[in-house]
Amino acid sequence: MPDASARFPYQDPTLAPAARARDLVSRMSIEDKAGTMFLSIVSVGPVDEPNTMFGLPSLASLAINHRLTHLYVIGDANDSREFAQWVNSAQELALRSGLGIPITFSTDPRHGFVDNPAASALSSMFSLWPESIGLAALRSPELVERFADIVRQEYVSVGLRSALHPQIDVATEPRWARAGATFGEDAGLTTELAAAYVRGLQGEKLGSSSVSAMAKHFPGGGPQKDGEDPHFTYGKEQVYPGGNFRSHLAPFIAAIDAGVASMMPYYGMPVGTEYEEVGFAFNKAIVTDLLRTQLGFDGVVCTDFGLLTDIEILGAPMPAKAWGLETKTRQERIVRLLDAGVDQFGGEMCTEELVTAVRLGRVPESRLDESVVRLLTQKIELGLFEHPLADEEQAVTIAGNDSFVAEGAAAQRASMTLLSNTERDGVPTLPITGAVKVYAENIDISSEADWTRVDSVEEADLAVLHLSAPFEPRGPGFELFFHAGSLEFTPEEQARLRGICESVPTVIDITLDRAAVLGDLVDCAAAIIADYGASDAARLDVLTGRATPQGRLPFDLPSSMDAVRDSREDTPFDTESPTFRFGHGLGYTD
Repeated sequence: MPDASARFPYQDPTLAPAARARDLVSRMSIEDKAGTMFLSIVSVGPVDEPNTMFGLPSLASLAINHRLTHLYVIGDANDSREFAQWVNSAQELALRSGLGIPITFSTDPRHGFVDNPAASALSSMFSLWPESIGLAALRSPELVERFADIVRQEYVSVGLRSALHPQIDVATEPRWARAGATFGEDAGLTTELAAAYVRGLQGEKLGSSSVSAMAKHFPGGGPQKDGEDPHFTYGKEQVYPGGNFRSHLAPFIAAIDAGVASMMPYYGMPVGTEYEEVGFAFNKAIVTDLLRTQLGFDGVVCTDFGLLTDIEILGAPMPAKAWGLETKTRQERIVRLLDAGVDQFGGEMCTEELVTAVRLGRVPESRLDESVVRLLTQKIELGLFEHPLADEEQAVTIAGNDSFVAEGAAAQRASMTLLSNTERDGVPTLPITGAVKVYAENIDISSEADWTRVDSVEEADLAVLHLSAPFEPRGPGFELFFHAGSLEFTPEEQARLRGICESVPTVIDITLDRAAVLGDLVDCAAAIIADYGASDAARLDVLTGRATPQGRLPFDLPSSMDAVRDSREDTPFDTESPTFRFGHGLGYTD
């Protein structure tokens, strides 16, 4: 029986979501439809004030003037209650405007240690876990599904209903700056964990307690030429010298089978393949023929951010990532994307360009209807029309609760991977026991009652060094956030570390946000352990034996940069004589 309180069919929860969406589309102006097709960026703060730091208009302007109903959130609130209140103030504004369409708030990952405005965000509200590469080190679909279910609960509690993750690229190119957000180098493992992640976020099907998942970056962003990232002009080419295009598709097929709601193509343009050499989102053979027709995906396809408009970020030029179509206008790019089969434009707000294209006859309005029905159907399936507001009390109770925090900390500890552990006087270096004088770098050891911190290696019984994986600093602007280039320590840093190792038994903990070339540190360090995002407390629990490292390497660690340069970007496990193989990891009983 229809809901008597509903003024229009699209407001009637007894009707099928697609039928409600079609009714709503029939009542929308071209401007309304165009607004629905843009996923723009908004920052946490007063809804009627612009963000001058990022050059963003106010949320009110985006919702009312641009008719946007999908917003990607940057920034954080002081706590979960404040975040939920901000979401609710925005929803109340949207519900009073136009047709009363609620906003779908989306986010990049917020549960790890990496803070990169192009890929992930630190958040004080939620439980803290290793990066995805650390979850891969534990090789447990059950744990990944549990993690994603916790993410779902924490997001929903504060009003976030769309996740621009999981990132399920197969990281076959060791230099790629985004490897740490993947499940590593093995397509089989990535496939298994991708499906688990989608189930954890969405459940068996999308519903009122779900977070919609957006798998990225179709058809697999791992094989970047020379490991460079296509956020930047020098990284726009994606190559397949090993002929392994199809193997990179496997995780996306698993995500589709698991019911993933949305898909994001990457920026890169395929070179030397059967496909046109334009960015994947502009590529009809990729989006329509492969993704939709061959693989049967009928969900939302959203572009990665910034394919239309040249901008400036942090004082540096950031050209639109319309690779292969650099000379085209914004409107021409919009027409190409729609012809390719895209539904939504990520990180953009130039709705007037789409409206003009329709009015000039360059895009039929019926093409907008096709995408807007998909987008609104998902919004309706999420229950946003019936329950648009976050429960502020639930936000306080659920987000970052003690149980979730404890599970995240346990995963940090368990994911750590013991690479080497030499014996001293017949006793393994790790775990560290008893009273010792410790020279420490980049780790707070003040909580260890049995340890005395000393200022020089000459005074120490042991050195404990926490290192970041090597990279070549780039810049200015967005490049500063991408750890790219060489995987080797500089000769000066290698010599410095070797000097410490030769002066005192040295334990090295290295955070692997991508692979590293360890060089002769393997031979001179007393022990080497890897983490994938961990607190100092988690590190110390493992180093002292209060917790046991259980991780296994999710990728090979190459022996040299020559071996990396000689490998094929699309081919896993392709560097010659790696120092440590995928799956390597010792235990304290080994």
